[in-house]
Amino acid sequence: MPLGMASRYSLFFALITATALFLSAAEGQTLSLKSFKDDLFAYPATLSTGDNGAYVVLDYREMRDINQRDEVPERRVHAQYTDPGVRKVQQDLMLKTDAGDIRHVAVGRTEGASIIVLYLHGQGGSRKQGVDDFTFGGNFNRIKNLMAANNGLYLSPDFPDFGDKGAAQVAALIDHYAETSPGAKIFVACGSMGGMICWKLAARKDTGGRINGLLLLGSLWDDSFFTSPAFKRRVPVFFGQGSHDVVFPVEKQEAFFRSILAKRSYPTRFVRFETGTHGTPIRMVDWRGTLNWMLTKAP
Repeated sequence: MPLGMASRYSLFFALITATALFLSAAEGQTLSLKSFKDDLFAYPATLSTGDNGAYVVLDYREMRDINQRDEVPERRVHAQYTDPGVRKVQQDLMLKTDAGDIRHVAVGRTEGASIIVLYLHGQGGSRKQGVDDFTFGGNFNRIKNLMAANNGLYLSPDFPDFGDKGAAQVAALIDHYAETSPGAKIFVACGSMGGMICWKLAARKDTGGRINGLLLLGSLWDDSFFTSPAFKRRVPVFFGQGSHDVVFPVEKQEAFFRSILAKRSYPTRFVRFETGTHGTPIRMVDWRGTLNWMLTKAP
């Protein structure tokens, strides 16, 4: 029997309402990265916690976490920790910008990515460090595979220095890929001296208003963060530090972490690798767990 006018209108509005609710639910969903070798990259035992779980001390051991994990210590991890097939979606690229030509390696989707992660190397490094499948216990291979498997993009750039010029080039790189993937959340991980660029990006009006999280791995502190656009947006910050880091003392980074935490329960976490050294956090950071936490806090 044909529907009457009133019934047709009722059905029409019911469909509109259902569609709106579906779209609202979809928009409200937070991206959660699918696993990749989680059992192999799981954190070692927790020795202690503090600050309502925001601060964790882990039982890092060089004999287990380097010598047993690596086929050649610090040079080549055992094969089970990697999947080199991800190189099929890896490109070595050059981007021409007003800030200069930027050599960078891109892994995954260069357009329409759901998430973008950048790694900024420290002193003496290059774009090649952040895509080396075999050093640092295979952890760079893991982030590459995580991005590739989750419709994401991983970027490892070269930059000329750790000052304003370097920050300007990284900002230009972020700007370019933010435009090609306008829906992506953007996270910047900085190893060692690369942290200087992390804090400069946070302070810039453009990137400070665009990035969604910072990861400081064996890196440094910067009190200017408290006046930055990123801080005002409550961009989550993760710290990973070895307790035996002789370059950037863990006590100073812990004090900086707690000064951030004190600001209106700011979203920040600190993982201390007990007996770990300067490069330990790059080897040991749980990319998936950390990024999934950040995705729930990202502005």
